[in-house]
Amino acid sequence: MPQASQPGSPLLRFGVFEIDAAAGEMRKQGVRIKLQEQPFQVLVMLVETPGIVLSREEIRARLWGDDTFVDFDQSLNTAVNKIREALGDSATNPRYIETLARKGYRFLAPVERHNRAPSVETKFDSGTAVHSDLDVTLPKRTAMRGLFALIQLMYLVFYLEALFHLRGVENIGDASLSGWQSAALEAAVVMTSGIGIPLRCYLLSAVGLDYRRLGEKFRGLFPFLLVLDLIWAFAPFLLLPRIGFGATFAATAALLYVPFSERTLIRLAYPLD
Repeated sequence: MPQASQPGSPLLRFGVFEIDAAAGEMRKQGVRIKLQEQPFQVLVMLVETPGIVLSREEIRARLWGDDTFVDFDQSLNTAVNKIREALGDSATNPRYIETLARKGYRFLAPVERHNRAPSVETKFDSGTAVHSDLDVTLPKRTAMRGLFALIQLMYLVFYLEALFHLRGVENIGDASLSGWQSAALEAAVVMTSGIGIPLRCYLLSAVGLDYRRLGEKFRGLFPFLLVLDLIWAFAPFLLLPRIGFGATFAATAALLYVPFSERTLIRLAYPLD
């Protein structure tokens, strides 16, 4: 029988696929793909040695052992065909597994190794993933990334609206604040908008391009982003004379929560390895 993978093995990622050798699972964009034990073990062996030609004899020795009596050639051919079927690969025009006549097989795609994050346990039941640390069922990553992008667009609109109506902000300050307080309010709007616009553009582009290190980058930015978002959470008070205290309070309370929802979305979509 094939040897079991060692617990704690790193996650192996190539293209849109991910191999969890310890769990015996292969996933495509987060969705588990069924692959029998022998084909899976052959695939792990190839993925762990990208660019290296593995002979058929080496595969037999490592996975079947010398004392195993099977029709090895037929079993290996069947295993490789099942792997190619799961990957959508072709023997004549391979993207992942290349056959070298009378030599063996070679894995072609670049492979990324990621250490397993202890706070994230991914379980799949009918394609559903569960984040054990947050104890929630995960929607598709595209949905989480989309929600995060919408939040960034919302803040961009806030900044641009405030800058386009800066005279109105000045009038509100003059009507309700002293001279220096009004000037400080206007300066705060200009400065935080000037900082926030490029920051939101960066986050939008990162999530749009699905930058894999966004989780790490966002964790470093979050303390600064939290301060910025908390300042803008009180922006509805500029509209207090028009919308009343109730609507102003509700809008501010909702905006106070938004930076924490951003952090949760990033943790779900980009778990740290």
